[in-house]
Amino acid sequence: MHIRYIQFAKLRNLFEPRKPRNPLVRLALGLLGLVILAVLIVGGLFIGAAMILGGVAWKLLAPRKSRASHATPSNVVDAEYRVVRKAVLPHAR
Repeated sequence: MHIRYIQFAKLRNLFEPRKPRNPLVRLALGLLGLVILAVLIVGGLFIGAAMILGGVAWKLLAPRKSRASHATPSNVVDAEYRVVRKAVLPHAR
């Protein structure tokens, strides 16, 4: 009976990348990271601005609805309410 052992060191190296030793490669990877970060920030700003401008344009260009369409339906009861304190209520027998 032969037992096979899994070498986890090779598997671990796949998910834990090490910094390269060459200083030029380290500098290039650092600059690449900064460029990616800048693209994401600027892209997010442009997308956010486009969403805000689109919302404003939507509100400005949407047809106006008259007040008559916002009238209360006939099955809605409009009333005023008053809170009655316990001291005002008659005593229960």
